[in-house]
Amino acid sequence: MMFVRSLGDGAELRPLEPWQAEEFFAHIERGREFIAQHIAFADAAKDLDSARKLLQRYADNTAADTARICGIWLDDKLVGGVMLRQMDVPQGLAEVGCWLEPSATGKGLITKASRMIIDWAIRERGMYRVEWRVSSENAPSIAVAQRLGMVKDGVLRKYFLYRGVRQDLEVWSVLAPEWEN
Repeated sequence: MMFVRSLGDGAELRPLEPWQAEEFFAHIERGREFIAQHIAFADAAKDLDSARKLLQRYADNTAADTARICGIWLDDKLVGGVMLRQMDVPQGLAEVGCWLEPSATGKGLITKASRMIIDWAIRERGMYRVEWRVSSENAPSIAVAQRLGMVKDGVLRKYFLYRGVRQDLEVWSVLAPEWEN
């Protein structure tokens, strides 16, 4: 996909791989409660072993061309990331996901990194539709979807149970003909 891409101001987007599990786990630990407000991803990396397994699953899915994961480094410190949670190349469908620790919020990193991964998915991998699925409670993530020019397709009411509470799931998308970078 990419080796290293600059996001500006000392930030870079790089592949996130199993050999980086210690750094990834330390990052998740720093931001666990903040990240886990809306994203179960943080709960999946509960210790070093599970963090390594999570990254290995993404490495396996990358090899199968069904997903990708990239980290966001700010001044050589892992602070977040973006992913193609799933990719269906024959159908031209992908779903973007993201996360960020509190120290890196408000710098536009998720918007820049998401723009980069969506652009890659559409232009390089031929995705026709890229989705952004988000809890209706996650206003910062919804704002990113809007900044990316995505269209709100609808709300799946009380779609998923997260930490004991039923959540509405908003589905946002951009189609290849609409994508302007």
